Amino acid sequence: MDPRTTLLDNPLLAPWRAPFGLPPFEAITPAHFAPALHEAMRVHRAELDAIAADARAPDFDNTVAAFDRCGRLLARVEAVFHNLSASATSPALQAVQRELAAPMAAHYSAVYMHQPLFARIDALHARRAGLGLDGEALRLLERVHLDFVRAGARLEPDARARYAQLMQRLAELHTAFAQNVLHDEAAFRLPLTTPADFAGLPEFVRAAARQAAAERGAAQGGVITLARSLIVPFLSFSTRRDLREQAWRAWAGRGEHAGAHDNRPIVREILALRAEQAALHGCANYADYALVDTMAGGRAAVHALLDEVWPRALAALARERGELLAVRAETGDADAQAPIEPWDWRFLAEQVRQRRYALDDAEIKPYFALERVVQAAFDCAGRLFGLRFVPRTDLPVYHPDVRAYEVQDAAGATVAVFLQDNYARPNKRSGAWMSSLRQQSRNEPDGRPALPVVLNNNNFAKGAPGAPALLSLDDARTLFHEFGHGLHGMLSDVRFERLAGTEVLRDFVELPSQLFEHWLTEPAVLKAHARHWQTDEPIPDELIARMRAAQHFNQGYETVRYAASALLDLLVHSLPAAEVPADPVAWEAHTLQQLELPPGVGLNHRLVHFQHLFSSSGYAAGYYVYLWAEVLDADGFEAFREAGDPFDPALAAKLRRHIYAAGNSVEPGAAYAAFRGRAPVVEPLLRKRGLVPELVPELVPAPVSA
Repeated sequence: MDPRTTLLDNPLLAPWRAPFGLPPFEAITPAHFAPALHEAMRVHRAELDAIAADARAPDFDNTVAAFDRCGRLLARVEAVFHNLSASATSPALQAVQRELAAPMAAHYSAVYMHQPLFARIDALHARRAGLGLDGEALRLLERVHLDFVRAGARLEPDARARYAQLMQRLAELHTAFAQNVLHDEAAFRLPLTTPADFAGLPEFVRAAARQAAAERGAAQGGVITLARSLIVPFLSFSTRRDLREQAWRAWAGRGEHAGAHDNRPIVREILALRAEQAALHGCANYADYALVDTMAGGRAAVHALLDEVWPRALAALARERGELLAVRAETGDADAQAPIEPWDWRFLAEQVRQRRYALDDAEIKPYFALERVVQAAFDCAGRLFGLRFVPRTDLPVYHPDVRAYEVQDAAGATVAVFLQDNYARPNKRSGAWMSSLRQQSRNEPDGRPALPVVLNNNNFAKGAPGAPALLSLDDARTLFHEFGHGLHGMLSDVRFERLAGTEVLRDFVELPSQLFEHWLTEPAVLKAHARHWQTDEPIPDELIARMRAAQHFNQGYETVRYAASALLDLLVHSLPAAEVPADPVAWEAHTLQQLELPPGVGLNHRLVHFQHLFSSSGYAAGYYVYLWAEVLDADGFEAFREAGDPFDPALAAKLRRHIYAAGNSVEPGAAYAAFRGRAPVVEPLLRKRGLVPELVPELVPAPVSA
């Protein structure tokens, strides 16, 4: 068969005729991706070669803006590939991932080590002060130049060749790591077959377990999976300590099973390769390499933040442990003499919450039906930014669970397309995330602005047939968090794709998402949208009062688990090549002992399933960013409190212009100061988490320019 005919028949390469240029999901099969991606990479290389071969002297438009314009075919095919690989994978698609990991990494190494192209960009960068560029154009030139440098463009030829090999091998390892975690998550099932197995579980957990069993072909009983929205309530309510232990060990042990899906050797090799990568850049360790291009600027600033929070969190945790022990004594718990284990903490904490705060998830969740929470997020976006989310059942989607919306501004103009995929599935990776099928841009090859197409993925457990999915308050915060990322992509208003939406510094990207979480628990939002799914009664004022009284409940536990994971990340990526641990699990245990992590607590992510770090390099040496951004979001929301209105129009307009719309067109410290009127301070974060009552000095250093 003529390969050109095959390519012409490939739906990934043909024009996309659906409204808003959405992909023809129904026509795409795993077999289409390899030829489409190879062809798209070929086209991209030809575009780069044409820029580099331009006989004209390099200027901003024919070099930097042209570079930003190219690669659109590859971007659209790759976006579909990565989104389906995460949200609706299959053995065939996973095989394509493994096959293409190295070639795609090799392609991007070739892009950023293209010496004739870099020579043009480097020449422009050297005289950037005299080019007369506006702020956004200058920012693009600086960011693109830094992208090339950090990808190895300035290395000597032998070092460039080795660097490209490292990137290819890392891509293969990232893919294997993620697939191993998905395998362990999909393989685990804790069957609930007898009434005793369901002991202590409220009806919403029973219904979710029965639904999970039905989806997996079991006609009776229930199943506990490793979907967070199912395993966390099981650990919180089940009175079967033996079953809680089984579930917890499966959750904590993902990636740590000898055999084909063992992530321990993968973690070891990734760490060694990253240390070598850093050394090629002249850095002592990977953390030093990764943190140069952040607001923090280096390890000292990150340690300053974590070292401020860690001892305070441990003190709060000790107080909470005392409450757990007290409730054990009060209830006459048969296991009262046993040490508190990680599979006990959530269960005992739930008992404390019910006794001390008269608060029970089983009482709260009926007011947080999934569709109500979605509408609450839409309403907040409307009140803040004038957006409307119009359901579009005619748009193509990749799974029946996905809901599609046309996003309009106050004048009725379309500003984005939003796809929301809320439910857990065996072929979907765990966690929650935002991604894009297309980024906003006004620098397009055809001259027409590119409309952003944004996706949100969650992993909520479905309710029983005929009943909605009921969310915990944490689940609802997760939905608002990812929707905040989505708004960052949808509201982007810049010229250049490289600066659009979430293409910001790593420790700034969580600000728009974490900031948006605050609106969920505003009383006006709760009264409007938190309505009982059966009676439609609004959430009672006294329940809101109890929820607010308990807002600091268990925050020591949550902060310690997060901070321990962030410290592990920073410390393991601070090791030079000669000290990379042969056994990362043993190193992890030893390090936690040195940090004096109390027993029975655990941590958010162990190294063997820490996808933030090892399924890509995106958050490597950067898991601290959630806390860094929380300094910003807590301080930022204080502005609305000071204004006396959570929807203050003037503040909302500044928030949109400087935070959600600006992308990376402005240095992030300057963007935050333009919104807030000053640099951030840490006190609102500590107050928000209930860690200290006293004032503390400003912690966040002046941001460094990239």
